Amino acid sequence: MEFNCPMCGKQYQAGDDMTGKTVNCRTCGHAFNVPGSTATMDDPFESAGLGSGVNTTADHDDQFSAGEVQISSAPVTMRGGQSSDGRARTSDEIDYEIFGHETQYVEITLDPGEQTIAEAGALMYMTDGIEMATVFGDPSKQDSSLFGKVLSAGKRVLTGEALFMTTFTNQSQQRAQVAFGAPYPGRCIPLHLDQLGGEVICQKDAFLCGARGTTVDIAFQKKIGAGLFGGEGFIMQRLRGDGIGIIHAGGTMMYRELEAGETIRLDTGCLVAMGPTVNYDVQFVGGLKNAFFGGEGLFLATVRGPGPVWLQSLPFSRFAGRLASAIPAAGNTRKGEGSLLGGLGEMFMGD
Repeated sequence: MEFNCPMCGKQYQAGDDMTGKTVNCRTCGHAFNVPGSTATMDDPFESAGLGSGVNTTADHDDQFSAGEVQISSAPVTMRGGQSSDGRARTSDEIDYEIFGHETQYVEITLDPGEQTIAEAGALMYMTDGIEMATVFGDPSKQDSSLFGKVLSAGKRVLTGEALFMTTFTNQSQQRAQVAFGAPYPGRCIPLHLDQLGGEVICQKDAFLCGARGTTVDIAFQKKIGAGLFGGEGFIMQRLRGDGIGIIHAGGTMMYRELEAGETIRLDTGCLVAMGPTVNYDVQFVGGLKNAFFGGEGLFLATVRGPGPVWLQSLPFSRFAGRLASAIPAAGNTRKGEGSLLGGLGEMFMGD
């Protein structure tokens, strides 16, 4: 029988004897029960053990007036880690839980002495025992010379990141938590680098946080066409290590394991990450009407397998463009929303 991971969508095949057993997704690490051959996947929340995704008043979440019901935290939509698999690693073995749906945050649980690294400004909260430190350049290369630190920081600037990164270390004698928020609506994607060949190439600004030992470096786009017209430029992020790195994608994420020679054409901004064996290039959209009036520009990106790719439905550039188009122009004017009369209609209809 065939079934999919209810979180990332990765497809698996197994015999009927696996029905009902709990397995961990090799891609995202999510633990779920293998459905039966006749089971349906109509409700991904119920399949993931998160309850029904149907909007209902049975849980009384609509009774917020006069403080009748206290609003609780967002539900856990994914959890995973490496602390219990018994493998030897150079990276810290962190555990994580991802909360929410449209705008997520990730909570990292650290054992005593463990550390996680994150982009500056990503912190949401931390519990007692967590010590925050700001480092220059890549935290995994702090034992290098001053020139090495400057070179590492310079590489980060090329990928659009800040010169500094932050580290969060559990200095207590018990487990402690630190959480990081998504920078804009989308999905937090955990990458188990040890199960992905030790390396993943991401779009700029994709990295959110990760285990100590994860190296955030730069990947040069070798093809001139892809660098000039591919939407990602010549510089991308390269994550290396054997721990867990968490990246962010805008909108909804799609995962696909490409076979050798399999090709997908996509909008140049929709690529989030890919394996090092995936070939990335651009291709002319074809046809003058498509090029000038199709809204996708002159070029589409192409990814060719073998290897994994992660796509996003809402690139930040598209999201920011929609916001910018709605910002009032000079003179405090704005677009008439849904009105054929535009500004004239606002004179009569008000704000």
